[in-house]
Amino acid sequence: MAPNLQRLMMILFISCFGIFISLVLAKTDSQDVSALNDAYKSMNSPSKLNGWSSSGGDPCGDSWDGVTCKGSSVTEIKVSGRGLSGSLGYQLANLKSLTYLDVSKNNLNGNLPYQLPENLVYLDASENDFNGNVPYSVSLMNDLTYLNFGRNNLNGELSDMFQKLPKLETIDLSSNQLTGKLPQSFANLTGLKTIHLQDNQFKGSINSLRDLPQIDDVNVANNQFTGWIPNELKNIGNLETGGNRWSSSRPPSPPPGTRRVDRNSGGVGVSNKALTTGLIVAVSTIGGLIFTAGVIALFTRRKNSHHSSHFFDEEKGGNNRSKPLFTPQPSQVLQYDSVDDFRGQKTVDSNASTETKPSVRRTSSVSFKNSPTFHLIPSSTPVVAASGRFSSLEDSPDTRGVKAFTLVELQNSASGFSPNRLIGEGTLGRVYKAKYEDGRKYAVKEIDSSLLGKRNVEDFSHIVSNISSIHHPNMAELVGYCSEQGRNMLVYEYFTSGSLNRFLHQTDDFSRPLTWNTRIRIALGTAQAIEYLHEVCSPPLVHKNIKSSNILLDSDLIPHLSDYGLANFHHRTSQNLGVGYNAPECTDPSAYTLKSDVYSFGVVMLELLTGRRPYDSERPKAEQSLVRWAKPKLKEMETLEEMVDPALCGLYAPESVSAFADIVSICVMSEPGLRPQVSNVVEALKRLV
Repeated sequence: MAPNLQRLMMILFISCFGIFISLVLAKTDSQDVSALNDAYKSMNSPSKLNGWSSSGGDPCGDSWDGVTCKGSSVTEIKVSGRGLSGSLGYQLANLKSLTYLDVSKNNLNGNLPYQLPENLVYLDASENDFNGNVPYSVSLMNDLTYLNFGRNNLNGELSDMFQKLPKLETIDLSSNQLTGKLPQSFANLTGLKTIHLQDNQFKGSINSLRDLPQIDDVNVANNQFTGWIPNELKNIGNLETGGNRWSSSRPPSPPPGTRRVDRNSGGVGVSNKALTTGLIVAVSTIGGLIFTAGVIALFTRRKNSHHSSHFFDEEKGGNNRSKPLFTPQPSQVLQYDSVDDFRGQKTVDSNASTETKPSVRRTSSVSFKNSPTFHLIPSSTPVVAASGRFSSLEDSPDTRGVKAFTLVELQNSASGFSPNRLIGEGTLGRVYKAKYEDGRKYAVKEIDSSLLGKRNVEDFSHIVSNISSIHHPNMAELVGYCSEQGRNMLVYEYFTSGSLNRFLHQTDDFSRPLTWNTRIRIALGTAQAIEYLHEVCSPPLVHKNIKSSNILLDSDLIPHLSDYGLANFHHRTSQNLGVGYNAPECTDPSAYTLKSDVYSFGVVMLELLTGRRPYDSERPKAEQSLVRWAKPKLKEMETLEEMVDPALCGLYAPESVSAFADIVSICVMSEPGLRPQVSNVVEALKRLV
């Protein structure tokens, strides 16, 4: 009996162990469970989704309706045509293994989630009531092959976000209210076979589609396209172009040597005749350019013995002009170095001298082993804000890239600068919203005349020329300027989502809660903008007014840093640049350095982490200063979790918050020498995205 009993016990043990193992293996990743719980609640907890729950559960082990898993990860969600309502929530991006998402043919509404899973291969949200724009996170889906947002209520212009989607074969954005020109990055979609854009309000040409080697199905009917239908598209399998404003005149001939799509071979080819013609033209052109360059070089060498920047003034006979104080020179300013610790880098001296010095080494949970970082090549050129003298705006170094607006034009578009068009007021002046009849919108910043000093035109002209030379995806772009009748204005692109300050601190029906991943991306984008000012511009440029109200968000919540290039004006104002943002060493504006900018950015990161204002007089005295209150709490996980923004509702990864807090803690160090370079901050934040 004993052997039989032992055998029976062994069988029972093995069976129970097998069941236990299967249960363990079926357990769904907690982050995936949380994302599906959030989606279920956002869809008003529909009973049609069998097995789904608003809290907890095991989607993989319990086989939730429409959910497919691989191991413990959710890989597919197929809930098409279930009569679902509500929205999709804001946690879908946490489904890291999701490759297939189909929520089509439902009654879902609101904005499409601005953060979507990056590993999607198939995405179908068609035939719903979604509004807003196409999320910019689509640009990160490198494996995407099918994208369908057709038959919704999407509006606005498409962002130029299709550069890195080589596998995309189908795009359907039909039957929406999308406007503007087609993004140039459509031309990068070399694998695209089908594109349906019918029944929208697109305008301009469709030339970005003409050289796609695989394209065989194009529908652009019922839009506002103009120009000519490219010949390259006329022989594809299906082409629908009716209901547009095509030109009836003969299209211009393509330039010699133009590449054409050889659809018979499935690739890009060049005809023999075109190749020969192009070769002749190219050789002739290059020969002419070499000759011209030689003459110019000889003339320049004789006339100048030093490097300078000259611009020809057609009206004044080619007067020489001064060189802008800072010029983007990434290849000359940056070099790579291997580092072992975040705080052990060579850093730019706080006074921007010609030497570099090591900062004090301290331990941190943010490791930078085997990762490159940027350092400034030692230079004898000091950090600058802005200065210089010119007799008129036309004498400025270079304003050819921006438009000169008239005062009357801006007054008309901004309703005479009436109070109802006032959208902001800071230390340098007021900002108004200008709106044109054709739909264009600008932000017009009028510089306080008292800050310009005696040489009004000279100061302003130099500011315009320098700002117009700065271009970065995370910078608010200068569109133009106005300098008439003693009034000086800067005209910027307008961002409909407003500032980060508004999202974090002003609750209204317009604002959406910022997810933790979105906050990290906002911090990263802003840090990259500051990195451009500090480590790409030559000489380095101090911002001096980094705060959440100067970080503007576009419709995809991409950050754009504003008020750059205006630091020189801050020397002339007695107002506090930003209560709670100033570094301890900044007793006056002239004391600002690169490391002061890093401190201010650290305060912005604290705002993103806590949801609190940098200074809040309505709180108890010990909590009024955000930095003073937060610094002791950043070191321990228990106290750290207590200070995280309640608006996040606990929807974040603790390890991500901990790493973010480590970055914050060294940015807001009291001693400038202990703060990192902003390029180090960028590298650390990239690891959290």
